[in-house]
Amino acid sequence: MQKNSALWILRATDGCVSDLKYGSWTISSYEQEAATTLASAGWSPITAAVLCSRGYDTPEKARAFLSPDVPLSSPFDLLDMDKAAARVKRALERREHICVFGDYDVDGTTAVSLVYKFLQNYYSGLDYYIPDRYEEGYGISDKSIDYAAENGITLFIALDCGIKAVEKIAYAKSKGIDFIICDHHMPDDQLPDAVAILNPKLEGENYPYKHLSGCGVGYKFMQEIGRASCRERV
Repeated sequence: MQKNSALWILRATDGCVSDLKYGSWTISSYEQEAATTLASAGWSPITAAVLCSRGYDTPEKARAFLSPDVPLSSPFDLLDMDKAAARVKRALERREHICVFGDYDVDGTTAVSLVYKFLQNYYSGLDYYIPDRYEEGYGISDKSIDYAAENGITLFIALDCGIKAVEKIAYAKSKGIDFIICDHHMPDDQLPDAVAILNPKLEGENYPYKHLSGCGVGYKFMQEIGRASCRERV
């Protein structure tokens, strides 16, 4: 296979080493026969290979792993979930303008998509903002805060970033903008003055899985927003 440094090339059926953009990576091996069985059961060859390499090497194991019926942990296992949910509820009641903000990488953009699309089920006063990688760089920027102030946004939901943005969130607060931070990066000793911080790596957190992605933290947040909405409808 000809190498192309601009591409990530995954040879799923080789079983061990793959040519990738940043060199050679070792990929977990698996039994080709088991992968073929999963592919025959309806999974794509690459999905079947990944599942087998992680030990889900029968259709029964794969279905159990991918089943949406697996019990989920409570959103309230994350500290500040009550504060975050209450602030969103207040914003909806007051018809505030909400901005869903995320980093420009895969975790950030998928998190923005998930939260924005979910909130659209309940509310139309939404905006989203993904910073320009070259002009603004990573995380919350002055430009994004100025954009919010100019457009009447009073609540930012920051996804996959924000845990270290002490000065930026202080700047936003001076403009009357609240922040809810949904992040998974390691915090510093000083935390931003946000309305709520959802992060499984915070000191004192009891969330059972410390390695949630930023999108995963956003999902837990929307899990609670959805549950609260259902409770109010009953």
